Amino acid sequence: MANVDLDIENESESEELWERWRCEVDKGQGKERIDKYLAEHMTNTSRNRIQTAADAGNVWVNGAPVASNYRIKPGDIIQVLLDHEPHDFTITPENIPLDIVYEDEDLLVINKPAGLVVHPGHGNYEHTLLHALAWHFSQQPTAGSRQPIDINNPDIGLVHRIDKDTSGLLLIAKTPEAKAHLAKQFFDHTTERTYNALVWGTFSEDSGTIEGALARDNRDRTIYRVWDPEECPQAKEAVTHWRVLERFPYVTLVECRLETGRTHQIRVHMKHIGHPLFCDDKYGGCEILKGLRTQKYKQYIENCFELCPRQVLHAKTLGFTHPRTGERMFFDSRWPADMTALIAKWRAYEPNTLNR
Repeated sequence: MANVDLDIENESESEELWERWRCEVDKGQGKERIDKYLAEHMTNTSRNRIQTAADAGNVWVNGAPVASNYRIKPGDIIQVLLDHEPHDFTITPENIPLDIVYEDEDLLVINKPAGLVVHPGHGNYEHTLLHALAWHFSQQPTAGSRQPIDINNPDIGLVHRIDKDTSGLLLIAKTPEAKAHLAKQFFDHTTERTYNALVWGTFSEDSGTIEGALARDNRDRTIYRVWDPEECPQAKEAVTHWRVLERFPYVTLVECRLETGRTHQIRVHMKHIGHPLFCDDKYGGCEILKGLRTQKYKQYIENCFELCPRQVLHAKTLGFTHPRTGERMFFDSRWPADMTALIAKWRAYEPNTLNR
């Protein structure tokens, strides 16, 4: 079968589709879910990524898109389609500095800066975190029969992901055993992850929980929204717990604890309850949503946007059980400079000076 890596995180606006993979189901094949079948027959592709591709309408059977739970039958013609031309996603080492918080022979924890893409995708073929990891691993000595770590091996590497413009902690597995063990912890929701976010608006409560199933917005496939499961059966359950850390006029600093880990989860959930992340251009946070109508206040907000020109979201803590030793590990990280400066600016904010 073809060596395929589905690029499903970055979608263009083109309506033309390119065939990336095709097969005809064998006559002796029993009925089976298409996501399971493709995960078994396509290399370098996980079942989760296939499900996401199906949600985006990129998995077709007999000339029409199907859901990930479609059950294949003998003679079916399966196609995996993309909205851009295929590209070779082989990772080559690039000397990009990494902020390594912890590393041993099984795993490493990285504090990712905002602006660094995690993995290659359409429009981001180079200069990603995986290219930096390839360089880092290539510089590590090998001993005895131990082979150099190859970041192109899908059985190692990223255990979870954060968005390009989100900063903070990421967990990387260096062995297949470590990745399988850590991935199960994420699946079983036994990891601990908290994020700090600055959001528009103020809260009357000190804490709360947001529950809402997520899937792509059918009007803009680059973003997600909360769906009624009956209206969109493929929407995935998502739960975010939040609590107020600090209140300012017109914005609030919150901590978000993830019970699930869906794409854009915090950004979508916060917009859903009327509190988009500050300076989040995809979800409406780059407009002045709260505050004064004065020119001075408008200039103040524009200065804030320039100070931290991305969604104000930082993956602050990460807790998990070490796959080899069984030790419970916990990591904390400082805010990056742009977020630190922005929070300091809001702490010094005096509304009366901007009323005129």
